[in-house]
Amino acid sequence: MADRHPAWQEMTLDAYLTRSLDHFADRPLVITDAETLDYATVDAQSRRIAAGLCAMGIQQGERVGLLMANYPITVPLLFAIWRAGAVAVAINTLYGPKELEYVVREAGCNLIVSMAGFGSRRYDLELDAQIPGWRTGRCLALPELRGGLVYDANLPEDFLAALPAGEPPLRMAAAHDPAVIMFTSGTTGAPKGVMQTHDNLLRAAYAGAYHQAFDEGRRAVFSLPLYHGFGLVVGLLSGMIVGGAIIPLLRFNADALLTATERHRATYLMGVPTMTIAMMEQAKIKSYDLSSLTAVHSAAAPTPSWVWRDIQKTFGCEEIFTSYGQTEATATIVCTQPGDPIDVVAETQGCIVQAGVAGIPEQDGRICEFKTIDPVTGADLPSGAAGELCTRGPMNSLGYFRRPDETAKIFLPGGWLRTGDLGQFRPDGNLFLTGRSKELYKSRGELVSPKELEQLVTTHSAIAQAFFIGMPDDRWGECGCAWVVLAEGSDLSAEDMLAWLAPQVAGYKLPRDIWFIAETELPKTGTGKVQKNILKEMALARLAALQGAR
Repeated sequence: MADRHPAWQEMTLDAYLTRSLDHFADRPLVITDAETLDYATVDAQSRRIAAGLCAMGIQQGERVGLLMANYPITVPLLFAIWRAGAVAVAINTLYGPKELEYVVREAGCNLIVSMAGFGSRRYDLELDAQIPGWRTGRCLALPELRGGLVYDANLPEDFLAALPAGEPPLRMAAAHDPAVIMFTSGTTGAPKGVMQTHDNLLRAAYAGAYHQAFDEGRRAVFSLPLYHGFGLVVGLLSGMIVGGAIIPLLRFNADALLTATERHRATYLMGVPTMTIAMMEQAKIKSYDLSSLTAVHSAAAPTPSWVWRDIQKTFGCEEIFTSYGQTEATATIVCTQPGDPIDVVAETQGCIVQAGVAGIPEQDGRICEFKTIDPVTGADLPSGAAGELCTRGPMNSLGYFRRPDETAKIFLPGGWLRTGDLGQFRPDGNLFLTGRSKELYKSRGELVSPKELEQLVTTHSAIAQAFFIGMPDDRWGECGCAWVVLAEGSDLSAEDMLAWLAPQVAGYKLPRDIWFIAETELPKTGTGKVQKNILKEMALARLAALQGAR
């Protein structure tokens, strides 16, 4: 790595792919059971697609919505968007039709590239119903949208053949231009698009490979979606730093992931804790040859402490990693290190990522610096004190697309980013998280905004008030719990509420528990604000009572 990167060179991601051909042209970059794409093929396909995008009128800085599962073509598509000077809008495939329309509108997408179908869903038909005219750009409600492309996995060769012929873009993006708009939930409830630059992502990729001491040719197996930072950065982009490959699966299946690890000799297994737990359970009932596996990275959600030792015992890996990051800071900024004892992995998120030439020289090559502030007053706290974490460095994103007021709320003077997370750095330099000052919680590795759900649920005529909170869950990390106040004279069961809510939101947003409560029983402050921390204590007590009665 050091020989190939003697000094940090700012460039776009498509330029880095082209540079990679000098060293890795014939090496596999994407491996599946059906096909393998080497670096040269991905580069060639990306050029063909980029020319087609330019022929369709896509210009520098315009947004291309990408609604794709982990198909091999998704990788050349990403690099094609970047090569055309455009911005890839990473769209969550779990979103329902209304959520898809919201993201397309919020990002001002000029083009949508969507898969035809996946599983039981037909995304193209859902878009037809929700956004009539999206294919041809004749959608009056979305004037920025000029057209769409459909990828049919049953006829993959037709996608490239159907692209119009074109010329390479006249104007390329620059290293500090946005490369991706990645959506994350915010304190206002509605998801917001975070703008991550080419340099943000490339530094994150290099830092990940450097800090974790990736072996040359690392092969990462995962079902994490490429529209998430974990899959995109830690999986795809970091692997490219060492001429590695990804083995992406279309959906999570424990047996399929372990079988792929064996068949393709994967060295690096990635997942959120719920996936890791399921794979451990599967490995205990069926035998797999996992001798190629040298590392497991389990992150992006709270993890029960017992999991880490079980990983080591079940998979026999040399290294186990956990980490911390957020979309607004691009990707991983804190991570455990090779050789860390299992106690450090189980109790902390690790130390600030060492990034070598991609890091901050004044910070001894670390990718960022941290301070803590009082979460209420915003005042700086002494070094090492517990408080709200703030970070500063080259991984800080550009903020939220077309939301300057929201961006101003998270960036402090001096370039500090308020993470909304509470924690402190121990004397050994490892981060210990104590909670989130924001109300967001993670279910199945996905961020959930309580306010978004509260606003939706209270549109039901039978519901007067609703309060969503995150609850611990051994399998999912966290799950939602809803406290509901019914409208006067109304009668509604938990089952009825779930049946009404399920078609309107992604599955991970559905609450595990629904409790009904009288308005007079709500715990409130002197000013009448409902105290969610007490609601959480009440929910924990109710669950404990139910378990004791069984």
